[in-house]
Amino acid sequence: MNKTLQEARALVKTILADADNKNEVTKIIFPPALFITELAHLIKENPAFSIGAQNCYHTESGAFTGELSASAILSCGANYVIIGHSERRQYFNETAEQLKQKINLALKHRLIPIYCVGEKLNERQTNHYFTAVKNQIQEVLFHLSDSEIENIIIAYEPIWAIGTGLTATPEQTQEMHAFIRFAMMEKYGADVSNKISILYGGSCNAKNAKELFACSDVDGGLIGGASLVAEEFLQITNSF
Repeated sequence: MNKTLQEARALVKTILADADNKNEVTKIIFPPALFITELAHLIKENPAFSIGAQNCYHTESGAFTGELSASAILSCGANYVIIGHSERRQYFNETAEQLKQKINLALKHRLIPIYCVGEKLNERQTNHYFTAVKNQIQEVLFHLSDSEIENIIIAYEPIWAIGTGLTATPEQTQEMHAFIRFAMMEKYGADVSNKISILYGGSCNAKNAKELFACSDVDGGLIGGASLVAEEFLQITNSF
């Protein structure tokens, strides 16, 4: 929940003006929902950029004042949606069943879900982090078919590293990403699991992005505060 429309427009214009426009790196901007239509119009001539929504509601439509349907998000020009972000789980008490329904609706309306998983600090400290993350994956994704799961992006965001300035080490990051990919392989096979992009989120910035992205199972980043500064955002996208 950052920036006014005018500030968001200026940020995106600066990013577009200075970007190298290499299509090898997919760049997705997730603005507040109010700005999706206008920013989608700004980036429409640049195939290296896409727009996504930060959330959607878990039912198709109805009397849910203030919520956003997957179909409405698509109609505004977005192609992606973040589902299960730790802040949504923490502050809005989103359940695994609700997240499962959101995934289903996003896929139904041809949105690509970026599904977030990650452990709390106490789960990391008590060595329950693998169990916590695997449960989040099983409960929300494992009902999907092979063809459906290939349209899912997973983002690992250790909750203890979000907005705290703490960052998982490259070793911790690679360990968890490899574990996630192995869990997907056990369920869907190697061919499918190798096609799934797994992103790292959690205080990723221009200084540590290159080292994190060098990990063999890290396919990109889900960037928080660092994405609010055009120069930082571009340095991160150039870290591959």
